[in-house]
Order: sequence, then structure tokens, then C-alpha cells
Amino acid sequence: MENEIINKVAGSSIVTINLEDFIVEGERVLFDIKHLLFQELILKEKDLREFIKTNDWSIYKNKLVALTCSNEAIVPTWAYMLLTLALEPFAKKVIFGNLNELDNILFSQKLSELNITPYNNARIVIKGCGEKPVPTNAYIQLTALLKPVAKSIMYGEPCSTVPLYKASK
Repeated sequence: MENEIINKVAGSSIVTINLEDFIVEGERVLFDIKHLLFQELILKEKDLREFIKTNDWSIYKNKLVALTCSNEAIVPTWAYMLLTLALEPFAKKVIFGNLNELDNILFSQKLSELNITPYNNARIVIKGCGEKPVPTNAYIQLTALLKPVAKSIMYGEPCSTVPLYKASK
């Protein structure tokens, strides 16, 4: 037993959190309102209301939708509100912004539901370099959530971490 290899990481009290576990599943869709504008510049209320009335909104069933206007047109807030009302019965989530903002909002909501009590006085590694993309904002939010309760916070993999925070004794 003299040459037995001991996995010190597995035997340690380090808790690993993988933000990939917080990814909200579902197809993300960007709904760009510019194609609904006259010459992609001017919103005509009558045309928008007609589009909302005749469009097949069921194609957005269970999708995560980001509403935006990708050009420099001035679109009144109520136009996005009308589109949201049309999408809401079908879409899983509707936000104003781009797909990156959609992911930030989804992660924020998931992290707001996190019970941090189990991490009280824990040595935590926030896993990095995963298989799926995680917004930087999610790492920032998680770090801020854990700091008040954690003994220490590290980033990376348990075998190779970057120390970020250590509670004073």
C-alpha cells in the first residue's frame, strides 16, 4: 500500500458548482421588429396591429424569445408590449434585448432561486471551461451571492484553481 495513489481532491471538502447546471433549456429566438417597420424605419400602428392579429404565434411555443430592433429606428415601448402580449401565451419567456441579454436574464433568474445555505462556510470551486457557453455575468452574480457565506471561493477545476476569495478568520 506504500505506492497507493491518493486522490486528495476527491477526499477534500471542496464543493464544486457548475454553472452549466443552471442553463435554462429551450430554443432561443431573436424576434427583430425592424422587418415590421415601413421601410424598416417607421412604425405604423395599424400595420403592427394587423400583423399581430394575423401572425401564427404558435411557432413560438415553448421558445425563449428576445425582442429587439436591429436598426436605428425609434420604436415606441408600447409596440414591444403588444408583441409581448401576442407571444406570451406561447413563448416560455419573452424579454427585450438580444440573445446575450436573454441568457443573462435566464441565469439571473435561476441564480436568484439558489439556496445558498448549503454553502455556508464551504470551500467552493466555481467550475470553468465547460462544454456549454455560460455568460460572464453568471460567474459574477454567483460570486457575489456566495461571498457572504463561503469560507473560500476559487475558479477552475478542483485540481487546478485560481483563488478568488478567502474569508477572514
